[in-house]
Amino acid sequence: MSHGRFTRLAALACVFAGLAASQTTDDYLISTDHPRLFLQARRLRLLRLEKERQSIRWQQFHALMASESRLPEPGFAHALYAQIAGDQTHCEAAINWALGADADLRQVALVFDWCQPSLSADRSRALAGRIESAVATIASQSGVSAARDRVFAAVVLAGHRPSFSEAQMRLVVQKWWRGEIVPGLRGRRNVLRLTDLPALLEILHAIRDNLKIDLRDPIQDYFRDLPSSLLLGYYPVPYTAAENEYYIPAVKGGGQPNPKLAALTRTAELSLVAYDSNTLEYQYLQGWLMHDRFLMRSPLGAPYEFLWANPYQPGLSYFHLPLAFHDSRLGRLFLRSSWDTDATWLGYLEGQLQIFQQGELKIVTGQPASQPIRLGDAAVFVGSGSPTMRVDDPAVRVAYVIGLRPGAGYEVAIVGEKKHTETADPGGILEIKTPEEDGVVIRLRESSRPPRQ
Repeated sequence: MSHGRFTRLAALACVFAGLAASQTTDDYLISTDHPRLFLQARRLRLLRLEKERQSIRWQQFHALMASESRLPEPGFAHALYAQIAGDQTHCEAAINWALGADADLRQVALVFDWCQPSLSADRSRALAGRIESAVATIASQSGVSAARDRVFAAVVLAGHRPSFSEAQMRLVVQKWWRGEIVPGLRGRRNVLRLTDLPALLEILHAIRDNLKIDLRDPIQDYFRDLPSSLLLGYYPVPYTAAENEYYIPAVKGGGQPNPKLAALTRTAELSLVAYDSNTLEYQYLQGWLMHDRFLMRSPLGAPYEFLWANPYQPGLSYFHLPLAFHDSRLGRLFLRSSWDTDATWLGYLEGQLQIFQQGELKIVTGQPASQPIRLGDAAVFVGSGSPTMRVDDPAVRVAYVIGLRPGAGYEVAIVGEKKHTETADPGGILEIKTPEEDGVVIRLRESSRPPRQ
C-alpha cells in the first residue's frame, strides 16, 4: 500500500472514530431548569430590556396581545408574553388553550415549559401525558418538523419523564441527524428544504441550550453558506403586504408571492443570527435583517420578530457579499447585478432558469447554448449536446453552464489550455473559471470516464 493511500485511510479512520466516539460519549440527560426552550437567562434579559425600553418590537407585540386579535399560534404567543410581561393571566390563557382539542404538540411543549410555575400538579400531569402520547402518534414520521416536536417533548419532559426524554433525544441526534441528514447533505441530496429552516433552527437552539451539542459541527460548510444562499435566493423587488414589506424567496415556477413563506424564512434568519452572531457570514445576514421596513407586524410574525431579533447586535453591510452564489451541494445558481432593488437577478433552481428584470419575472426556455446571459463578471450558458461556447469579454471571470446531466463527468477544453474533467453538480451545473483574454472558446464533451469525486 502506498504511503499516500495509507495516510488517506488513516485520516478517514480518524473521522469515523471521532464520529463514533461522539455518539457514545454524548450525554442526553437534561438537567437545565425551566424555561429550557429559547428563553435562557441571557435572552430573557434582552427581551425584558426591550420591554423596559418600550422598543418598537415590544410595542407591536404588546399591541397585538392587547387587541385580542385572532392569533395563529395562541399557545406560543400567550406563553411568551406572560414570560416577558410577568402577566400570569396570559399563562392561564395559554394553558387553557393547550388543554383544548386543537392544540399541537410543539405549542403544548412551549406552554408546558414557559408556564411551568402556573401549572397545578393535575394540569402538569395532563399536559405531560398529552405530550408523551402525541410523540407516539408521530413515531413513523421522519421530517424536520417531526424531529423538532420530538426534541421539544424531550426537553420539556426532562425531569418529569427522564427515560422518555433521553430516548427521544438520542433518537433525533444519532439516528435522524447523524444517521440521515448529515450523510444526505454530504451526499449532495436535498434533504433540507427552505420550508424546513424554521423547525431546523429550533432544533439547533434546543439541543445546544440543553445538551451543549452543536449539530452544525459535521457540516459547518453547509451552515457557513446558508446566509448567502438565503440572501441571493430572494427576488430583488420587495413585496408590500398589508402589514409590512417582505423579500420573496425564489421558488420553481415563480407564482404569486407567498407572504407566509417569506415570514417564516425571515423567522429562520433571525433565529440563525441569534444562534451565532460571531460568524462573518451571519453578521452580513444581521445587516440585512435590521431594516425597519421589513420588521414583521402580522399576528404570525410579530411574536417571532420580538423573540429572535437583536437590534443591539452590530451587523455588517451585505453590500460586501459576493453577487453570485453557486450552491454546488444542491445544484442551484443565483446571480445579481447589484444589491439594489432595481437589480437584475438570475436564478437556476430545480432545473428551471428564471430572470427577474425591471420588476418582471420570466421563466427562460429555449436559450441557445451559443448565446450567454451576462450578469456582472459571470456568463451563463445553457448546455445541450456537446456545446461550444465563446466568451468575448475579458471582464468575464467565470462561466456557468446549466442544463447538463446531473452528476455526469464532462471534459472541459478551453482553447490554449490543458483539457480537464469536471463533474456537473446535482442540478446539472458546471462552474468554469475563464482566463483574462478576448475570445475565450470553451468546448464541453460528456466524458466516458467516471466523474471526479
